[in-house]
Amino acid sequence: MFGAIFLFAGSDALSKYLAGFYAVVMVIWIRYVIHSGLMLAVLLPRKGLSIFKTRRPGLQLLRGLCMVGTNMLFISALRYIPLAEGTAIIYLTPLIVTALSGPLLGERVTLLQWIAVLLGFTGVLVMLRPGGALFTPISILAIGAAFTFSLYQLITHKLNAIDSTATTNLISGLVGSAVLGCIAPFFWQTPSAYHTLLLLGLGISALVSHLLMTEAYHHANPSTLAPFTYGQLIFAGLIGYLVFGHVPDIYGLTGIAIICASGMLVLWHKSRGIAVEAVKDPL
Repeated sequence: MFGAIFLFAGSDALSKYLAGFYAVVMVIWIRYVIHSGLMLAVLLPRKGLSIFKTRRPGLQLLRGLCMVGTNMLFISALRYIPLAEGTAIIYLTPLIVTALSGPLLGERVTLLQWIAVLLGFTGVLVMLRPGGALFTPISILAIGAAFTFSLYQLITHKLNAIDSTATTNLISGLVGSAVLGCIAPFFWQTPSAYHTLLLLGLGISALVSHLLMTEAYHHANPSTLAPFTYGQLIFAGLIGYLVFGHVPDIYGLTGIAIICASGMLVLWHKSRGIAVEAVKDPL
């Protein structure tokens, strides 16, 4: 699990770095193409064309579009905001899922869960602090990514009972490759040899991270593994410092701590029998 979340943080850092040289849509499209191509190479020989069979094609399409929206919003935000703070905002996802699970899934949301949701958004306000350097329209992109990621999680929750995980992940990757493939040629810049290697590494790390996470879930249940996903905030902070020279200030650290605490509260509540989707990285 730690290997998976380290690669998630590393992939975000690579995307942030490459987005400083190339259009975001181009970086994400290449990542999708490499990731999906490798998945096809692995899955087709083993499962054949049955890997494409789904009972809810419309829902699969919507999940893929939510993933595209999350990637576009999040990486666009990372071009301008630090890695650790941007990652912390994405960790609002389990809180938003909690808030939406009532109207969309018909689940009962308790008072304690609503307190956790409000606490998490308070953490974002502390981190961004109105009037501070991070309180810009760009931060709205990261918050928007958390909302689209939440819809992605809710759709995944429905698809888990219908289609296989391999089918769902492959179709989402192919949807992303196709949608962005219609736009990417208009933003194309031929990458240098060094950046080509980084783009290749970005696609490979995306695949390996998902394989590691899948393997982790084969050996432990989600409620056991979910708290460890918050280690991504630590990795994001370390990589942000080593690669980009950024150290969160006291407001950033306090806000990140509040968001983590609220997320852990939701996960603790889930462990007592309340169904809330745990955070998983789709990027």
